[in-house]
Amino acid sequence: MLQQLLDIATEAALAGGAVLQAYAGKVNIREKGRLGDLVTEADQASESAILSVIQRHFPDHKILAEESGMQGAESEYLWAIDPLDGTTNYAHQYPFYASSVGLLIQGKPSVGVIFDPTRQELFRAATGLGATLNRQPIQVSTAAALRQSLLVTGFAYDRHSTPDNNYAEFCHFSHLTQGVRRGGAAALDLAYVACGRLDGFWERGLSPWDMAAGAVLVAEAGGRVTAYDQSEFAIDSGRILASNGLLHESISRELLRVQPLPPACLPEAAAQ
Repeated sequence: MLQQLLDIATEAALAGGAVLQAYAGKVNIREKGRLGDLVTEADQASESAILSVIQRHFPDHKILAEESGMQGAESEYLWAIDPLDGTTNYAHQYPFYASSVGLLIQGKPSVGVIFDPTRQELFRAATGLGATLNRQPIQVSTAAALRQSLLVTGFAYDRHSTPDNNYAEFCHFSHLTQGVRRGGAAALDLAYVACGRLDGFWERGLSPWDMAAGAVLVAEAGGRVTAYDQSEFAIDSGRILASNGLLHESISRELLRVQPLPPACLPEAAAQ
């Protein structure tokens, strides 16, 4: 059954990615209401393509999609869909974005497919079936010390106004590691941890569709996915810590040490 679900998730992610490429460079952009929270026709068209595939095969499954929200009757199967992860990148023709299709079974991330159409890279995983990139097995990195590592994070849309951001954490890890990247697409960040290009990822302010597919990829590639404090990962928490496993305790320990910047340091406060 999981193999069938993985195959349908793959069909859906590929359909969404094809739409993204068809619209690339010729979209109208608007804000959803928060500064920097963008949406384009491509988001909506890609989501329609993904939903069409899933609903055709599994009409009884529940779906949570970024643009259209929750739909469907109660079910142990919940699809978490981000039709365009990295919308700001996409809007600026910065080639780091993807379609992401995840499936939770009884609340647990169990199937994940992430498709990067600009590089034609297809990341796939399902619980117990391993993780692949373009059908070849992948695994997390072997970096065992922070000084050997390259980490990645992201900044939430409400970073302009909330002290609950990770600016201080970004600076802290920049001094402890070989570098910290900000990709702008959480699904791809997680996929890159899964295939060993990056050694760890943390972020807050995320939605289930940002994390569902990537969490399966990291776990099936041999990594760890938890809350910041190493407790069990909760898909509705908005926070995630994912790593190659070897660095997990070190990243968690350092995250818990960092004090947030005072509110006066936020841009909106500084402008007052």
